[in-house]
Amino acid sequence: MFVRKTVNLSNIHLSYLEWNQGKEPLLLLHGLADHSLVWSSLGDYLSPNYHIIAPDLRGHGDSSKPPTGYKFIDYIDDLEQLMNYLGWTSANILSHSWSAKLAAIWATKHSEKFKSLILIDPFFIDRMPSIFKITFPILYKVLPFLKAMGPFESYEEAETLAKSLKQYQGWTPLQKEVFQLGIEEKNEGKWGSKFVVQARNEIFEDVMKCAGLTEPIEMPTLFIKPKKGLNRTEWQLKPYKTYLKNLQIKEVPGNHWAFLVEPESFNQAVKTFLLDFPS
Repeated sequence: MFVRKTVNLSNIHLSYLEWNQGKEPLLLLHGLADHSLVWSSLGDYLSPNYHIIAPDLRGHGDSSKPPTGYKFIDYIDDLEQLMNYLGWTSANILSHSWSAKLAAIWATKHSEKFKSLILIDPFFIDRMPSIFKITFPILYKVLPFLKAMGPFESYEEAETLAKSLKQYQGWTPLQKEVFQLGIEEKNEGKWGSKFVVQARNEIFEDVMKCAGLTEPIEMPTLFIKPKKGLNRTEWQLKPYKTYLKNLQIKEVPGNHWAFLVEPESFNQAVKTFLLDFPS
């Protein structure tokens, strides 16, 4: 039901999926090391009523992968250029994990771009102590979803690892398609993720330096809290309850990637929220 398109921005090209049946603008932002196809089920579900755009953020998927330029400010600039290209003055903006922090920073700086904000199980919303930087090389090796970056000796080796990861729990046709679209053959016959190392490194440094929530945000906001997600305690939820002044929290089944492992419940939660207020 979607079409893949590419737009040339000022310094990169951005690949994106578009569902263009409805009129209400909805922008879907994937998390770290993912790509736009993770929103396939949600896009199909909401497409009759929304004009939906799901980009591969720079450094991910089929979009440009420059040697540098992976700070929050770079991503915000890309997204505002994309909205200008589409003729959107504002949109409902949904974001997952790392991009939820990106969206919170963007909403703080340019709230006029947001009709509503949906945060899906954000991580590291606060500024991190600088001492944590020395653990980054360890995190790169032990965080399961980053292990999928490879390199792998064969496609089969990569797929075997993928089947053990939380986002591919169940190995449905959609999950298999998401995995296959996010991997490519590299030099000397090896395989690895389309997500690039330079993006990983700059993103982690920026996540450490920047706080996601620094002042009140007034637009309607939904916090989607997967039952087996990252944010399970009141302490973790406190920043959101403090700064998001028009906040709903909805618990859904599944893990950090609820939209891939429990898409029906996830899709319904998003639809219900979007219908709760006038467009």
